[in-house]
Amino acid sequence: MTNIVVLVKQVPDTYSERKLTDTDHTLDRESADAVLDEINERAVEEALKIKEAGEGEVTVISMGPARVTDAIRKALSMGADKAIHVSDEALAGSDLIATAKVLAAAIGKVEGYDLVIAGNEASDGRGGAVPAVVAELLGLPQLTHLRELTVDGGVVKGVRETDDGRTSLEANLPALVSVSEKINEPRYPSFKGIMAAKKKPVETLTIADLGIDASEVGLGNAWSAVDEAAPKPPREAGQRVEDDGDGGVKAAEYLVGQKLI
Repeated sequence: MTNIVVLVKQVPDTYSERKLTDTDHTLDRESADAVLDEINERAVEEALKIKEAGEGEVTVISMGPARVTDAIRKALSMGADKAIHVSDEALAGSDLIATAKVLAAAIGKVEGYDLVIAGNEASDGRGGAVPAVVAELLGLPQLTHLRELTVDGGVVKGVRETDDGRTSLEANLPALVSVSEKINEPRYPSFKGIMAAKKKPVETLTIADLGIDASEVGLGNAWSAVDEAAPKPPREAGQRVEDDGDGGVKAAEYLVGQKLI
């Protein structure tokens, strides 16, 4: 039996217009449609495949405001068994270090977990470091950026693919892995799954429930901050070069003028 935890995140839809707030320059999440991040759907799918290959239970964990329950229900409708939702106003603006602390503490609430699965990076922040930090905080071996994943007894095995080739990795359970967009194609929730998700347990926790002080999280305690932000300027028209037999020379002179050659 494999007890699996999947970290999921609700993000602004990539097809929506995304912008920063005018006040603290954090991502304006209210201005765009919110969805379960696609890479997290693949993480849930991989957990379900492992569960279906044997016996086990899948718990999804997410951190964020009340509307994150929509993303959680999506994961539950795919087939996850239960969920933990960490929701606290003090978390607004938390950086990846604080986020990892909170997620690690929430994972600790899952008794007897064997495997933690996360996406390699979220589409809103794209830091790609949270899974590694969570693994470090929990003292777990980590296999990151996997495109193949199997669990064989007490061992997890994976394949990481880069431009330089494929690397085979393995670790003893319990362990944490992160998966890439090549890992699988996530299933669509069935009507039966959607209806069943409404009855599955979702435990809501605050940072106090996790033993975390407000001084450890939030924008005011982040290790970095954005002091100023401005919209990307509109693209200017290019310079057209008429080729009267000396087009190459004109192009070279332009590149020299731009200090590109």
